Amino acid sequence: MPHIYVILFVFTAIAAVLTHFIPAGLYDRVTLENGRVAINPESYRQVEATPVSLEQFMLAIPQGLVDASMVVFFTFIIGGMFMVIRTTGVIDIAVDKLTRRFANRSVLILPVLMLTFSVVATLIGTQELALVYVPVILPLMIALRFDSITAVGVALLATTAGFSAGVLNPINTGLGQMIAEVPIYSGAGLRSLLFLLLVGSGVLYITRYALKVRANPELSLMAGDSKEAEKRRHYQNEEIGEPMHFSPRQFWAGMAALGFFAVMVWGVLTRGWFMMEMAGLFVIMGVAVGMIAGLSLGNICEAFNRGFREVLVGAMICGLARAVAVMLEQGQVMDTLVFGLGNLVGSFPETLAAVGMFISQVAFNFVIPSGSGQALVTMPIMAPLSDLIGVTRQTAVLAYQLGDGLSNILYPTSGYFMATLALGGVTWDRWVRFFLPLFGIWIGISLCFVIYAQVVGWTG
Repeated sequence: MPHIYVILFVFTAIAAVLTHFIPAGLYDRVTLENGRVAINPESYRQVEATPVSLEQFMLAIPQGLVDASMVVFFTFIIGGMFMVIRTTGVIDIAVDKLTRRFANRSVLILPVLMLTFSVVATLIGTQELALVYVPVILPLMIALRFDSITAVGVALLATTAGFSAGVLNPINTGLGQMIAEVPIYSGAGLRSLLFLLLVGSGVLYITRYALKVRANPELSLMAGDSKEAEKRRHYQNEEIGEPMHFSPRQFWAGMAALGFFAVMVWGVLTRGWFMMEMAGLFVIMGVAVGMIAGLSLGNICEAFNRGFREVLVGAMICGLARAVAVMLEQGQVMDTLVFGLGNLVGSFPETLAAVGMFISQVAFNFVIPSGSGQALVTMPIMAPLSDLIGVTRQTAVLAYQLGDGLSNILYPTSGYFMATLALGGVTWDRWVRFFLPLFGIWIGISLCFVIYAQVVGWTG
């Protein structure tokens, strides 16, 4: 498997070449009641071709880094902050205590964590919180004799299942229903059943894998990885010695860290905080927790630097992933792709129209992996189209949210996803080998729900 940089560079080059063959086109933009900008579905027109030049292609990656700067710097700051906390010794002691507590029932921690993460995602729509979860749970998963894929899987599978089902998710369900002009958060009953099936299958899938790894580490998809071996040496002990204890300063540093996390949850739930606000909080958190634990300012700065270096690849991948969309936007072919998407769905037989919507959303998510971005671009097309092809608008929203959400942790163009893999030390090809079977299961579940919604004329 080529390096992920190579894969994304090739995708960017393909996108640039396509701008020379796909007709340029544009939709007019309109401002919605909530201030977001969406397309006017009746306004598509072809415009003069503006294929990407060699200079624009040369600038694609820097421009991608600029466009994805929020995710890039959020990744850096999370890496730095957790390295400061690790340097204080608080994480090692907490892992030791949790390992002893769950030593004989370690598998129980998997459904507990996944249910918690998925409920948060289905209520507030923050798949990106996986970036926060992975550094927290990774040491514990390794200490319990699982592996890095287990840690990354718990975070990514849970947040994705919750986000995709979107019981009360304002990012995909709320925005999609608003654009489609159906009652906001209607149809929560069917989506709740979908939530249970997605999360339940995810829990069973990762539990089976984790138990297999615990029984025989050679069966881990991370076997042979030098950094994985280093993590095992650091967090696992064949013979458990004397329990580790917090010093007074470490105890209060740990309490301060928990307090900062509580502030983060409050900010996300009540103040609408996102990456920018959380990043600012994490800078203050790293400095404050480090000083309370007794680290000098110089030691805190060096810990931040070590954390930055560990997540450098993940941060760079975010910019590389964004470069694909940059090429399509600069060549003015993104709207043409959306127009073609609508025509494709309209050509499906009526009995398969909803399935066509779902498949087309899965495909389009490769170039726009943002849930809100995809809603604003595709739903103004899909909502009126659904009226013409015999699909309820509620079903169109369901097809969109499933098509967008599930593939967010498969495509390498998804910035936060690639950054999460980097934080966990998991390469994209190893993740794909792990996730593809479950992705197939989730696609099957999604098709069943979409077909059922179309057959019964689901309106919520």
